[in-house]
Amino acid sequence: MAEEDSKPVPAAEESLVKAGPISQWLTENGFDHESLEPDKKGVEIVKVGADFLLPISTALYAYGFNCLQFQSGIDLGPGEDLVSVYHLIKVSDNADKPEEVRVKVFLPRENPSVPSVYWIWKTADWQERETYDMFGIIYEGHPNLKRLLMPEDWVGWPLRKDYISPDFYELQDAY
Repeated sequence: MAEEDSKPVPAAEESLVKAGPISQWLTENGFDHESLEPDKKGVEIVKVGADFLLPISTALYAYGFNCLQFQSGIDLGPGEDLVSVYHLIKVSDNADKPEEVRVKVFLPRENPSVPSVYWIWKTADWQERETYDMFGIIYEGHPNLKRLLMPEDWVGWPLRKDYISPDFYELQDAY
């Protein structure tokens, strides 16, 4: 084994993620973001700050990502951040293999607030409401942000990892 092969790689070089084509396009056009490791299917993931979500979403829409396939939330664990995730695709003539990108916005657990993308992709309507209902992420500017699955007076966010289930459930208006 040659000496060159056994040299340790500095941690900084090890952790660098190669930017994909969408990340490169965003960089060329002056949009602040970070490239994350692609998912297991090879779909590019871009991390953006909450303040930059709307400008980047608008740019991606102009770039051709005309369909919000899904929007959801992730809880990284008690005391950790919450994440609002967007999976965008280009619906075009090449419908068999559309171009895809995932956008992630990491939010503090204490005040998880991010602008709504409802005004760009109407499919965000119920998806953002569900994420609000289950994780407590507030989507500023959403036209009807209220609970979707749980009763309006429900306390807590059921899909957070630190959620404590109540001892009993009262059936209201069951019949």
